[in-house]
Amino acid sequence: MAVFNEYHLDAKQFPFLKNFQENWQVIRDEFIYFKQQASDEELKFADEILSPKNKTIKTKGNAKYSALGILFQGMFIETYIQNYQITYPDYQPNEAANKALALRTKYFANLAQVIATVNVDDPIIRNVYFGTFHPGLDVKLHVNYNPHMNRGYLGLIVPAGDVAMKICHDLFYWQEGNFMILDHSYPHCPHNYTNYDRTVLVVDFFKPDQPREDVLQFEKEQVTKRMQDNPYSLGVFGKNDQAKTEDFIKYGLAHQLEWDKAL
Repeated sequence: MAVFNEYHLDAKQFPFLKNFQENWQVIRDEFIYFKQQASDEELKFADEILSPKNKTIKTKGNAKYSALGILFQGMFIETYIQNYQITYPDYQPNEAANKALALRTKYFANLAQVIATVNVDDPIIRNVYFGTFHPGLDVKLHVNYNPHMNRGYLGLIVPAGDVAMKICHDLFYWQEGNFMILDHSYPHCPHNYTNYDRTVLVVDFFKPDQPREDVLQFEKEQVTKRMQDNPYSLGVFGKNDQAKTEDFIKYGLAHQLEWDKAL
């Protein structure tokens, strides 16, 4: 039976996530269809434009992490590109936004509908993207400095074996069709020690117990800074995601306490 605490949360607390979970197979099938049927040009575009780029979170070795998203800071990708006037070397103004809309409409119509349905009265869902851990991935200890949000990981393609999230002194495993909900401002380091890709749908959402006006203002200030530092982050990653000394101490202490308890 799952044990929940301040950083591992019960998905049942967040009923607005139910629509994602009920449609997880449709969402997974859209992702698989895109990967199998998209042209080389579409795949290249998705990697260049629809993938939030991260300059701060590091991995051990050469294994990679890839992402593909359609919603950022509550805006569909094409609107986000236009709102922040992001420019790309290989595309004319508005071309990237138009191509992003066309690709989203062609391949991810069902996912977009789920998001729109959940956000229709209250835009609580902020970021939605597919996250894939390729074989051998080992991400170094870091935080995601988003104290105003929780992160949901909806399992879509999860191989058997050692593919898990280490956070504080706990180890959690993804399951297909289920959400893992974390407060990812706690130090954590996921890995995939299998020979297969692991793909989840990452769903970032506002913490419901925090005043909405306050979290919207925090998000606006945070994203503005992140976009100034790296416009291709799409506001998802920033310099303050790096683990600090106290995070390493906290992480190390948690493991030491577990060893002491076992001994």
